[in-house]
Amino acid sequence: MTELFITGGIVYTPEGPRDVDIHITDGMITGVGAGRSIPAGAEVVDATGMYVLPGAVDVHVHGRDPGFPDKEDFGTLTDAAAAGGVTTVLDMPNTVPAVDSAGVLEAKAALAHSKARVDFGLWGLIRSSSTPDQLEAMAAAGAVGFKAYLGYAFNLSQKRVQYSPDLDDPDLEAPPDYGTLARLAPEVARLGVPLAIHAEDPTVLAAFRRPLLTYSDLLAARPPEAEAVAISAAAAIAKESGVRLHVAHLSSALGLSAAEDAIRNGAPLNLETCPQYLLLTDADFERAGNAMKMLPPVRYASDRAALVEGLARGVIKVVATDHAPHTDNEKSNTFEDALPGSPGVQTLYLSCLDLAKKLGDVWLAPRWVSEGPADAAGLQESKGTIAPGFDADLVIVDPNRKTQARSDHMRSRQRHAALEGMEFGFGIEDVYLRGESVLSNGRVRGRMVRPALVAR
Repeated sequence: MTELFITGGIVYTPEGPRDVDIHITDGMITGVGAGRSIPAGAEVVDATGMYVLPGAVDVHVHGRDPGFPDKEDFGTLTDAAAAGGVTTVLDMPNTVPAVDSAGVLEAKAALAHSKARVDFGLWGLIRSSSTPDQLEAMAAAGAVGFKAYLGYAFNLSQKRVQYSPDLDDPDLEAPPDYGTLARLAPEVARLGVPLAIHAEDPTVLAAFRRPLLTYSDLLAARPPEAEAVAISAAAAIAKESGVRLHVAHLSSALGLSAAEDAIRNGAPLNLETCPQYLLLTDADFERAGNAMKMLPPVRYASDRAALVEGLARGVIKVVATDHAPHTDNEKSNTFEDALPGSPGVQTLYLSCLDLAKKLGDVWLAPRWVSEGPADAAGLQESKGTIAPGFDADLVIVDPNRKTQARSDHMRSRQRHAALEGMEFGFGIEDVYLRGESVLSNGRVRGRMVRPALVAR
């Protein structure tokens, strides 16, 4: 039996921040309270002057593995995650082969386990050809949920992704339509896992399609109407079927408005946004360059303000990253040819702590990156909370140390990120995964997590 005792820090608990000690036995939190006696033989960590926070759960990462290991693999992904206080990552299914069957999911899980330094979960893919039986088998194999890319076309067998849907190209698989979602949503609801969508309506995107020569072209080609239309249509399906609809990377004021209308009308929506949409605007392109090319795009100051306000009100409950690296060479092409996406998992916690502090309550950050995501992914019985019975996934943060996002400190394969150059008023000191240090020695191997299938 191994025991760890963390003392002296300000601990974020379900009751809020408290001056308490944490007792950990064999990787699980067994006690939280003031004045606890230290067991004989326990390792003691003095966290005086520090914040002790639950490890972050990033529900939206693209590890690129298998298929694109030159962009990222589970080793570099989870190394970056560990450095940023993210102790669980949920990887998206657009790898090669696409995660559209139980066999592929199990093979990807084995690959991830051989490399991962933090815990991980895997999303399954919904294609136009998906069947209820396939979804049931993937859920039984441990899928945390299912993702439908409404604004993309794929030919993953050739490692080709068309970032604007081309419905007339016979070599590309068109995005799943709303009929596919309506057909499969009842099965996803029965399985008790979320249905995530990339919320951009393909017909709206097709109508606004144009060459992407400048950042203004990108904004014009991916208008907020595409996001709002997709959210409204998918929300109607969610309301009828009862499926928990997870709206990924919400990017616009119009999309937020559509989502709030749907929630008021009884649709079971969960909203996710990302640090890039909370911290950046189109004006940042001059500084960030191609690193800021992503889908959906970073928009205007009014969109950022609406998303920050929605997060502060608790309408948006999840901040994830859409961590989507490419090689530095792929990002250094002309703007038109540069591939969309940016790494972000390493700066998730720091950026959210900084934003929460500016909003007047630093303790909002663990709600956004730990509690909310764990609940959204069905992991609320083991992750995202510092309380007895939970995994001892902990982050010790220095509230008086500044950290700058620098390319030479990035552990992802893509070194230049959209938040590069930004300074955050916190520093991550130590990270523990199930009671073992991952930040200092890198010896801990992650395990696959499965959702707690509970009624909501």
